[in-house]
Amino acid sequence: MRSFFSKYKFFGITLLALSVVIIYLFYNALQPKKMLPVFQPSMVSQELVDSTLHYKRKYHTISDFELINQNGKKITQQDYEDKIYVADFFFTTCPTICPIMTKNMAEIQSSILDDQDVLLLSHSVTPVIDSVPQLKKYALEKGVIDSKWNLVTGDKKQIYQLARKSYLAVKNDGDGGPYDMIHTENFILVDKERRIRGFYDGTNKEEIQKLLTDLEILKNSYTE
Repeated sequence: MRSFFSKYKFFGITLLALSVVIIYLFYNALQPKKMLPVFQPSMVSQELVDSTLHYKRKYHTISDFELINQNGKKITQQDYEDKIYVADFFFTTCPTICPIMTKNMAEIQSSILDDQDVLLLSHSVTPVIDSVPQLKKYALEKGVIDSKWNLVTGDKKQIYQLARKSYLAVKNDGDGGPYDMIHTENFILVDKERRIRGFYDGTNKEEIQKLLTDLEILKNSYTE
């Protein structure tokens, strides 16, 4: 009798293990896939959005652009074609939130260093001050890697329109001129179709971790 049970003991353990694996696979298959929202202007605080877009509810994408980076190279949407990227707005002489944002963006840079699908893009909101040499100096000080991260300057009107009409990320100053703007702490996650998939507080470590988690979700959506 003992030999009978011993003979089938291994079979029973194997069957139990196989059952656990099958149940686990079925459980995972039945779980809803994690998906990120596609942000539209109507979903964002109106103070960050141009008035012409306040009630736009679909088909919002980042507009074409032509700016100059820290190396004097022309940067356009084609440099980000078929890429996921994280964008923000800053200025090199900012004494308050910008140093924290730049430090956290540098941490994101470290996380995506070997990832060919992800890039970074930082826009100056004071392009007259942030010349190419000024951006280059800042880039060297902050550890910017040219192949992963562009700091861009250019026509102030274009940057203003990108900020307000595309990235939905800065407030209208309203005091110093028609294109003056107050940048926020937001990091913006943009997908390969140039759609906004998330906003994150670039000064908050927990938000940075959430961004990195969401980045993985977004990357996985292109492989499923």
